[in-house]
Amino acid sequence: MANNPLAEVFGFPTDNMSDLATRHRNGRLCPFHNSSGMNCTKSSATDPIGVCTIFDGKKVVATCPVRFREDYKLVSDAADFFFPGKQFIALTEARLKDKNGKAAGNIDVVLAAVDDRGRIIDFGAVEVQAVYITGNVKNVFKKYMEDPSSNSAMDWPKQNYPKPDYLSSSRKRLAPQLLYKGSILHSWKKRMAVAVDENFFAELPDLPVTDKASADIAWFVYSFTKSEEDSRYVLNLKEVKFTKFKETLSKITMPEIGEVDDFIAYLADRIKKDKTMGIPASSLEEPEVEPLPSQVENNED
Repeated sequence: MANNPLAEVFGFPTDNMSDLATRHRNGRLCPFHNSSGMNCTKSSATDPIGVCTIFDGKKVVATCPVRFREDYKLVSDAADFFFPGKQFIALTEARLKDKNGKAAGNIDVVLAAVDDRGRIIDFGAVEVQAVYITGNVKNVFKKYMEDPSSNSAMDWPKQNYPKPDYLSSSRKRLAPQLLYKGSILHSWKKRMAVAVDENFFAELPDLPVTDKASADIAWFVYSFTKSEEDSRYVLNLKEVKFTKFKETLSKITMPEIGEVDDFIAYLADRIKKDKTMGIPASSLEEPEVEPLPSQVENNED
């Protein structure tokens, strides 16, 4: 386990002390095309927690969905799945409603294919899934930002050490996204692309795959490779998996059923040891990006 759990802050590795990295830290800037503006707005527009990725052992894990917008690689990859070779326009945070006009959530990115006259002839939806964090990442971030040069190699205590919670990320975040927004899109016969990093995808159940032509969902699995030339992590497409909607949803939302006797034995052991009051679950840091107030107001129009 790395002493410092933070991999990237405001777009740069924590041990990168270049002028460019320093300017991003001082200005709280986001180099990955945050739709809210030039600044990072994670958790707060005025006091952001600028953590892009953290370490899980030696692995680099994305904790901010904006991290997947590096150089717009994801947009190009998704367009090749939806409508290869066609002209398209990308829109972020597209509001989706159900039949009764109730909000079903915002789609992270919508790619709309257009003809020569600018008319929409098709579209596809892109969902980006970063991971929840257990433990306290805010305290680590604040400590690092006090003196990045000295604290990049800090020995952070293991108590409440930030780490990814893949299970909560899939069941509490990804599954509802697929259920609500995905069901609407599937009924319209529109395809989805889901972007995740390789560590998150490895923790998902084995999804039944199909071929590209018949797929409803394309899973774009990315990795982060550190470039020795400029000491930055680079987003790389590792693999693409194609799945059908209903089979995917069933696999992600349905757990593998264990033995009831094992659960009864666990309860009996708790009672025997007089441990009837359990320890509360660790708090979760959501992989959210908070929009600026003007965006919230515009969404209400």
